[in-house]
Amino acid sequence: MRIVQVIVQLIAVALCIGACAGAEDNLADARKSEEYAPNPILRASLPAAPEPREKVIDKKFLAVMGALGAAESMRFTTRTLVLEHEQAAGAPWVTSTPAHPQYVAKNLLVFMAEALVAYEIKKPHAWLPGDRMIRKFWWAYPAAMAGIHLSGAVSNIRTQAPAMCETSDCQMP
Repeated sequence: MRIVQVIVQLIAVALCIGACAGAEDNLADARKSEEYAPNPILRASLPAAPEPREKVIDKKFLAVMGALGAAESMRFTTRTLVLEHEQAAGAPWVTSTPAHPQYVAKNLLVFMAEALVAYEIKKPHAWLPGDRMIRKFWWAYPAAMAGIHLSGAVSNIRTQAPAMCETSDCQMP
């Protein structure tokens, strides 16, 4: 099984190298054809039109990142409530609850890193071959993480006392 993984990785690396080499050859051919253009005066007389810049932070970006932030906040809030209720009920496996400012700061840093990853994927990169195709799927990571966080929040909401615990120490109030 390990050999198959190595072979697949080698094929992927070879394809990437081939794609980069092909792109460089096409770029070199295009430059040569510009140098030997039949009418260089016409080409030089036209001003270069500014390329329209694509907005990275738009309504879609804000909506997707807002959904991710809401899902993370829901998971964070429900987990904190579960821990506080379990500690108040005297659950032996909860010795203390995390401090809110530190917990919020840690989760905020994680969200900022996720937003930065989505921003960098959506932003155009001239050096990256296949950039247009990659940029089309910038939303995949935030959407997947929102689903994971939402699933964790629902799991926290459905938390119940353990079935094997018969003492009153670990029963939920």
